[in-house]
Amino acid sequence: MNLNELRENNPLIDLFCSIAQIPSPSLGEENLINWIVQYCKINNLNCETDDYKNIHIKVDATDTSKESLLLSAHLDVIGDDSPVEIYLDGDLLKAKGRTLGADDKAGVANALFFAVNLAKSDIKHGGLEIIFTRDEESGMSGIKHVDFSKINSKYVLVLDSDTLGQLLTSGAGYTLAKVEVNSFKGGHSGIDIGDKTRENAAKLIADLIAQMPQGVFYSDENNQIVTSCNIGGISSGNIDVTNVINTYGVATYSIRSSSKEKEDELKDLMEFFVNEFNEEYEGLAEATLTFKEHMPAFEKVNDEYIPILFETVAQKTGITPEISSFHAGAETHIYANKFNSKGEKFVPYLVGLATVCNMHSDKEFVDYNTMLKGQELLKAFFTAFNN
Repeated sequence: MNLNELRENNPLIDLFCSIAQIPSPSLGEENLINWIVQYCKINNLNCETDDYKNIHIKVDATDTSKESLLLSAHLDVIGDDSPVEIYLDGDLLKAKGRTLGADDKAGVANALFFAVNLAKSDIKHGGLEIIFTRDEESGMSGIKHVDFSKINSKYVLVLDSDTLGQLLTSGAGYTLAKVEVNSFKGGHSGIDIGDKTRENAAKLIADLIAQMPQGVFYSDENNQIVTSCNIGGISSGNIDVTNVINTYGVATYSIRSSSKEKEDELKDLMEFFVNEFNEEYEGLAEATLTFKEHMPAFEKVNDEYIPILFETVAQKTGITPEISSFHAGAETHIYANKFNSKGEKFVPYLVGLATVCNMHSDKEFVDYNTMLKGQELLKAFFTAFNN
């Protein structure tokens, strides 16, 4: 089978190829946005864009006693605005010389295709909401511009995982930690080296860093990493200048955690070592520790309804479910810390409806069979969600 035959026989794959062929680098998604808006118009889908050009699609409820569900995916891809030439390699869809963009156009295609068919069906349901965001890959500015007060759904499936059958229930936030040491008197490494009132900040920062946590700080009962701390770099003085007693040193850390409690424990420990340092070197040097949150944690909730339902449905459709967490960031993290139109805190999950390999590279590919199976999973899940 060639690509044209595949597209003719599989409207979902045809839809995916149509949107994948439109280059959409971060903040360069205009052509794709226009295409999807026109596609929705042709298919009589309720579609509008917000002030930031995120796309909002809505399929009205046919049974208002049931809950609505939100699907979310991002429009931008890693890559430039060069042409996307898709070809078929066995069961694999690839692009010549560049990223395919299946991250996250596999999610976009699955959500869009499902919405069109749902709107034409006679299924009794509580409504479907869809948001397609801009700029997820670069800075997540799209999701940060969404007006969450206009969303009715509580449960959110963010269709951005890279493996069919994944349901990720928590994810690590990201906090930048900076440790700085200032020694009060510098000097010449020969003339002043014996002066007990002078401490070299390069040595002090190294001593302090040696006490700090590094690597995995806490794992859960399934040995999944919950909280970690990783040093990014240390800087003090000039590598080519050795005759100076340095007065400043700095080190930076990335803190990743899907538990606010465990992250606070880690921060408290780091602050303990800094305070201990300042007591030891009082009058000679001072260390400071600052934290800056770049992404809030996506914490696991006690509500097991969606994971249990997803696992059951996946098994019935012949898909092996993977219910787990991930030690990175996604739009789930933003949803998890926002509220809907009813004042309910969103309960998001990162979901895989296709298996995407080598994403963000020119070797990226997707097995089109997994995308078709993902559509089957989505339909079965939505049906079960409304029963």
